[in-house]
Formats: sequence, structure tokens, C-alpha cells
Amino acid sequence: MSQKNEIPILVLSILITVGLVAGGFWWFSRKSGLELNTINSGKTKTPQATSEQPSGKTFTSVQDVPTGLFNYGGSTSWAPIRLVVDPAIQAARPEFRLRYVEPSNASPGSGTGIQSLIDGQLAFAQSSRPVLDQELSRAQQRGFSLKQIPVAIDGLAIAVNPNINIPGLTIEQLKSIYTGKVNNWSQVGGPNIPIKPYSRRIADGGTVELFVQDILGGQAFSPNVEFVSTTTQALQKLAGSPGGIYYASAPEVIPQCSIKALLLGRTQGTYIAPYQEPSVLPSECPGKRNKLNIEAFQSGKYPITRNLFVVVKQNGQTEQQAGVAYANLLLTQQGQELITQAGFVKIR
Repeated sequence: MSQKNEIPILVLSILITVGLVAGGFWWFSRKSGLELNTINSGKTKTPQATSEQPSGKTFTSVQDVPTGLFNYGGSTSWAPIRLVVDPAIQAARPEFRLRYVEPSNASPGSGTGIQSLIDGQLAFAQSSRPVLDQELSRAQQRGFSLKQIPVAIDGLAIAVNPNINIPGLTIEQLKSIYTGKVNNWSQVGGPNIPIKPYSRRIADGGTVELFVQDILGGQAFSPNVEFVSTTTQALQKLAGSPGGIYYASAPEVIPQCSIKALLLGRTQGTYIAPYQEPSVLPSECPGKRNKLNIEAFQSGKYPITRNLFVVVKQNGQTEQQAGVAYANLLLTQQGQELITQAGFVKIR
């Protein structure tokens, strides 16, 4: 073959090779791009947030969060959650500003929070007991309904002076103590010491309302019951009262060093600890502290458990959007983990 013929063939071969390489590169890039887009779309796709379904892993994944300042209030049992969870919400969602408001003419609690919600003073409320029929009725008279969204599990723990040594109490024995049928620890297997029961007043919050309804069966407190304003005050009294007894939200009781939490049972001899066993001795506290018996609370083995609720005003306005958004934030994986850090049991 002559040199003149070889040159065009050589050029043609080079062009064909370049074309094949370029085509292969284009095909590979297109295929890789499609696969990358598919992976990314799977990762970034966020389902619509609802109150019945967790809205994602983090606070930033929650949709339909309104912008503005929203007043809320209610249960004192929620205080540890407010302390831990709300600052994290504010950091992640600065557009959703929250302000806890106490009633001006009553003690803060579930009942006063729900009443303030009905009266239009709050955007949503926090409650440690279910909404009552009379509260639903009052809301309907105002032209809207109320929805309660459970976001955490709590329980009531029974605190006594550390010197009281008994295997445990049954629910019936606890009822007898607070209604006055039992007035000495010797009647329930303890030392010969008069029992001094403490309680907050029934108007002070959902914890007392739940105790009266579910434990006392609606009966009145014994005249021997001494009423206190706060759990802090009650625990201080227990430390100096050899026969004292008090009940409160478990996260407020279990980690304390100056008192002891009792085992409870539905029947005698079948007692469940509200804390993880073995218990931390007073001499080891505060270096170590007792922790909640999460398994017993989640399974319902512990006899006094309850849900914590976000109460939402169903009026189709911004208040409803704020209440649902707050509940959805707490139901995210991040929210549930923070609820656990606050000492409560996650509901999901």
C-alpha cells in the first residue's frame, strides 16, 4: 500500500477510536448519573409529617412548622422535657419560637394549661393526663375540638423516707394510706412508725388528678394528708419525716438521693421496681443515681404508668399547626432520644 493511501486510513482509525472512547465515557457518565440521582432522591425524600407517623430522624425533617412566637403551658411533670427538648428545637428551628406561660391566677398544671388553651391564651398545651369530657365539652361550646397526641411514657413513683424498709406496697395498700384506712407502717409490714402522707392539691395538676381517679377511685384524701405546693417541698419534708410518703412523676423521684422509691405491685408479693435494679445505695449518690426501669414502663408491668400528651386546638388556624408541629418534633427520632435523656420513656 502506498504512503498516500496509508495516511487517510490512519486518520480514520484515530477518529473511530476517539469516537468509541467518547461514547463509552458518555454512556458511563449517564448511567452513573442516573444511579447517583436515584440514590440521592431516596435519601432526601421526606414523607409528610403527621401526628400518627414519626416525621423523620431529626427536627429539620419535620414539615409544616409555622413561623412566629407561640405561647404554651400546662403540666409541671413536663418540666424536665421542656428543659432538655425545647432548647434543641429552638436551635434547629429558630423560626418556631416557643414561650412557656404560667397562669396568672392559678398553679401551673395540666388542667390549668388545657383551660388556658380553651380560653385562647395558649397555642397548645402539655398534659400528663387525658383530656376530660368536660374539657372537650367546653371546647365544643367555643366552636372547636381538642386532640391529644401521646409523645412519651411516664409513671408515678412512690417516695418514702430512706429508713422505711418494706418489700413493697400494693395499689390497694397505697389507696388505704391516702384514704386513712392505714395510718401506721406496721400495718403494711414496716416499722411501728405513724404514716405521714403528703400530696399536692387536686387543683395543682394532672398527676394529682390521675392519682385520685385511678388510685383512690374518686375517694377523698384523708384529713391526715398534708398538702404541699411543689414536689421539691414534698421531698424536703420526706427527708426529715421518718414516716413520710409522697407520689410524683417518676423522673422527679427516681434520681433523688435523700429519699427512697418503693416497689409497687397489683397483688401482694408481685412487686415491680420503678428503677433499674440493683438500686443505687444512698451512700453512692450523687456519684451514681438510680435510673428508670424503662422495660417495666414500656411493657406496663409497673402498675402506675401514663402517657404524656400534647393537646392541640382543632380550629384550622395557626394554633393547630403549631400544636401538631410541636408533637411531630417530639415524635422524631431526635425528639424521642431527647425525651429519654430527660428521664422519660420514649413512646416509639
